[in-house]
Amino acid sequence: MFENKIKEIETVVLDYFNGIYQGDIDLLESAFSKKAMLYGDIKGEPYEREMGPYLESVKQRKSPRELGEDFKMEIVGMEIIGRLALVKAHLPMLGFNYYDFLSLYHADGKWSIVNKLFAHVE
Repeated sequence: MFENKIKEIETVVLDYFNGIYQGDIDLLESAFSKKAMLYGDIKGEPYEREMGPYLESVKQRKSPRELGEDFKMEIVGMEIIGRLALVKAHLPMLGFNYYDFLSLYHADGKWSIVNKLFAHVE
């Protein structure tokens, strides 16, 4: 049972990684709750977005794949308590060294990302 949760969460996070890497908005959107919020620190500048504007910004830029970058995204850690999960991920891309804390929630038979906290680390 617990191993199934891990695999389901990994699948959601890999959809997120692949959506970002490929610039695939549909895949990216499928990993998140429609009400998800994103908060970040990008080189000292605060970042706060709802899903719609976030997806639009991803759609407007060149994807890491289009820029010829290697796929280096990885899950660094995971905690699961019942219907809640926290995933720490490393996403080096687009000239940044991002670390994410992804909060996931299990509802309606599936896991989805409900909150993304991220920062660029020098």
